Amino acid sequence: MEYHTLTTLPTPAGPLWIKRGAPGLEDPAYRLLADAVEPRGTRAIDLNPGVGVASLPLLAAGLEVHAWEDRRSALRALEASAAAHPGLRVHAALPWQVPEAAYGTALLVFGADRGNAWVQAQIRAAARALEPGGLLWVAGDKKLGFERYLGWARELVGGGEVVARAKGVRVAVLERAPGPAPEARGEPEPLEAELRGRRLTFWVWPGVFSADAVDPATRLLLEHLPADVEGARVLDLGAGYGALSLPLACEGAQVTLLEHQLASVESARRSFRAAGRSAAVHHSDVDEALQENEVYDIVVSNPPFHVGGRVVLDVAEAFVAAAHRRTRPGGRFYLVANPFLKYEVWMHDRFGNVRTLHAGRYKVLLAVKQP
Repeated sequence: MEYHTLTTLPTPAGPLWIKRGAPGLEDPAYRLLADAVEPRGTRAIDLNPGVGVASLPLLAAGLEVHAWEDRRSALRALEASAAAHPGLRVHAALPWQVPEAAYGTALLVFGADRGNAWVQAQIRAAARALEPGGLLWVAGDKKLGFERYLGWARELVGGGEVVARAKGVRVAVLERAPGPAPEARGEPEPLEAELRGRRLTFWVWPGVFSADAVDPATRLLLEHLPADVEGARVLDLGAGYGALSLPLACEGAQVTLLEHQLASVESARRSFRAAGRSAAVHHSDVDEALQENEVYDIVVSNPPFHVGGRVVLDVAEAFVAAAHRRTRPGGRFYLVANPFLKYEVWMHDRFGNVRTLHAGRYKVLLAVKQP
């Protein structure tokens, strides 16, 4: 299956659209939650739906289900599934934007791979979204903080207990206690960094990769990019909050950022505005947001290789293919990665050449698009 292709998976609760690189299909927490959940009320919210595995039983039971998702790859699958499930409402949105006391049932697979602040935001959103007496169904892995997160949920939502177990995965249900809903919280934190000789401030929301400090691999890649980028058209694949592209924009490059997490997109937009710099920032599954003929002088990437804590290389492979499509003849593609990831093979297959600029804790690779 090609990366961008969506396919249908038949299930007892109806068809589910899936695609490579989209989260939520292989994670056992979603399957256990789907088996355990029992609806309350007529409207439900799924606060970390992925492709929607756990929402299907609620849709089959006749509930209106609001899928609250910020990852563009998952959103593409959910939007396709919505055509087959009239009760499915898909929202490209962040946890702190949920309405108050609007749902009788809430689902949450703890997003431990995105950090504690993100999980706290998800739990607060669930407590805010539920009507008093509504049920919150949570799932996660004991090795990834389930017990700690369940304790946080009890503090904000109310009492509850574990109702399903499968190896290290747990599902618990909590009942929303009477009382006012928690306040919505969602403010970015400033992150200052010295990059390419310039002091910059980034504004970073919860759930964003490397929110506490600029990733050392990103720093290394910046050191190996050309010294003069003024006027160059630069594409940042998997841009995060803009740690690669904002320094280049400050040096006069025309930058375009592609990022699949909406939290990161909003962080990048806020950071560029605060710095007084312009950029095209797209919420995109790899390069789907670009026009067919868009090409660039320089493409840069620090690609992700984890999905839900597992090493998954589908997205990184798609990044290399996209970089080849989007680099103009004679243009350059720079990539930074862990040494054990054999991206050289994909780069050579696409570009016909690849050169190692740095080898150590991380490696920096360069490929040139042949005329």
